[in-house]
Amino acid sequence: MGSFQSYYLLRAKQDGRHLAARDDDKTYLLLFIADHDALSYLTAHAQEMGDRFTIEPLSATQLKDTFSRWSFSGIGLVRDPLIPRIDFMHHAPTL
Repeated sequence: MGSFQSYYLLRAKQDGRHLAARDDDKTYLLLFIADHDALSYLTAHAQEMGDRFTIEPLSATQLKDTFSRWSFSGIGLVRDPLIPRIDFMHHAPTL
C-alpha cells in the first residue's frame, strides 16, 4: 500500500465502529479502493442497513493509527464488492 493511496471504510453512525470481517479470534478492517465500491458492497449485502453507515476516506498513513486504536488483526481489501472478493492481509506489529 503506497503512502499516498486513499482507501475508504464503512463506519457505523451509531457507535463509530468500522465494518470488519471476523475469522475465529481475528478481526480484519474492511477497506475499499473507491467510495462507490463501499456503497456497492452495502447495497449488495446489507441494503436494509445502508443508512446506518457512513463512507469515510482513510489514507495509508492514517491506517497505522486506526490499527493501534481498534486492535485489528489485519485488513480485508475488497477487490470486488458484489461477489465479494476480499484479499485478507495480516498486520505484523512493529516492535
